[in-house]
Amino acid sequence: MEVTSIHGNCILTPLRSSSHRPLSVLSRVSFSARRNPSLASNYHSIRRRNLCSASSSDTLVAGKDGKPKNREVVSKKGEEEGEELKSWMHKNGLPPCKVLLKERPSHDEKHSPIHYVAASEDLQVGDVAFSVPNSLVVTLERVLGNETIAELLTTNKLSELACLALYLMYEKKQGKKSFWYPYIRELDRQRGRGQLAVESPLLWSEAELAYLTGSPMKAEVIGRAEGIKREYNELDTVWFMAGSLFQQYPYDIPTEAFSFEIFKQAFVAVQSCVVHLQKVSLARRFALVPLGPPLLAYRSNCRAMLTAVDGAVQLVVDRPYKAGESIVVWCGPQPNSKLLLNYGFVDEDNSYDRLIVEAALNTEDPQYQDKRMVAQRNGKLSVQVFHVYVGKEKEAVADVLPYLRLGYVSDPSEMQSVISSQGPICAVSPCMERAVLDQLADYFKKRLAAYPTTLGEDESLLADSTLNPKKRVATQLVKLEKKMLHACLQATVDLINQLPDDTVSPCPAPHAPLLK
Repeated sequence: MEVTSIHGNCILTPLRSSSHRPLSVLSRVSFSARRNPSLASNYHSIRRRNLCSASSSDTLVAGKDGKPKNREVVSKKGEEEGEELKSWMHKNGLPPCKVLLKERPSHDEKHSPIHYVAASEDLQVGDVAFSVPNSLVVTLERVLGNETIAELLTTNKLSELACLALYLMYEKKQGKKSFWYPYIRELDRQRGRGQLAVESPLLWSEAELAYLTGSPMKAEVIGRAEGIKREYNELDTVWFMAGSLFQQYPYDIPTEAFSFEIFKQAFVAVQSCVVHLQKVSLARRFALVPLGPPLLAYRSNCRAMLTAVDGAVQLVVDRPYKAGESIVVWCGPQPNSKLLLNYGFVDEDNSYDRLIVEAALNTEDPQYQDKRMVAQRNGKLSVQVFHVYVGKEKEAVADVLPYLRLGYVSDPSEMQSVISSQGPICAVSPCMERAVLDQLADYFKKRLAAYPTTLGEDESLLADSTLNPKKRVATQLVKLEKKMLHACLQATVDLINQLPDDTVSPCPAPHAPLLK
């Protein structure tokens, strides 16, 4: 539910012609395909042709022999492409603006340099950097031409990102005939990379994912990839429901025209550049904005946002800029795990960074139902997620403890006392408190032990200027996670040291709560 280019064989291809008319929906023709066996009989005959056409997109940086082009040639071409994008936008309604496109080299010489939006003149707080008219913004409302259908699709099995990715994949098949060709070419150039030139871990190899060993991020990447696969399997639903798409490509069934790998690249590319607009209809909530991300750099301590105004999407800067400086926008209150997954970077100054601690009452506990009732009365669930925010680890530990204490109550009379009380506090004995704190400390130790490197080793790796960029961002992420876990462990140990008698042995707990 949160297109760029997508590596060499990328994605973008149109649902619309060069006149970029919105798609009509529920066309009679779209249903006739399911009724007309003669159409179905032709599907497989054109499958090979579709797959070839879908994966034959030009590589923007490699020469005909597959070898990297001369840096100067690539750079000159990149500057021209940046100028062409802005020229296309001005030609189609972009009013005069205060930005230009510059470039920085990619860490991989096989890939084009990264373009970014910079100030074309000195800017002051409150200046409008640019205002992109809605005619140059891609949304579901624009793609599907009917807001009701757009809402129907996004509340079913397909996310907005999948719909936008499918649209751009078809648009790319139009080539230069597509109205969106200059924008698609720029997305292809970016290849789903953020401003650090790193792709989302969704596109990393298995060996590269090993950089995330010990981090919950690794499982999150795998889970997101599985979700994208499920969305891919639902693509034909969109194809059947969008009538004009069917008329324009009567045989181009999405799952036959585009392989899963192509779709995943497209999905990740859309994910890296989609803008979440506020105070707009559901069909306009997710938008692709030329001059927006990934050309704009994200920063957690920024407050500038792309905003929907009358007939346009504009950016008002929140800080002064000198001409030539890169312009940044706020990425929302996202932890670093989301920033890496969605945009390919980690922000070490991210005040929204957090970890998750999942606690659960033991279902084998004879008093499970009573404890569940008490937990719900205090705003907690039988399986409760606690957020550990950076810099607030002590508060997080204090938030978890009452829940764990509840799980340790074993005497029925004590449970009745808890039920009759009005607060979340359980009276606990010194040995029970020691057991609770020991369990929590052991939990943090086990999480830290799951990482193959120490904090000191992470620091040494990051000091190496030649470190692979993917390994660098992965190391930044796990380092910050470890710092939070160490802070949680220290807060727990401090509480153990504050016990009146630290020689008390922990009480046995046959039905202790579970920590994950």
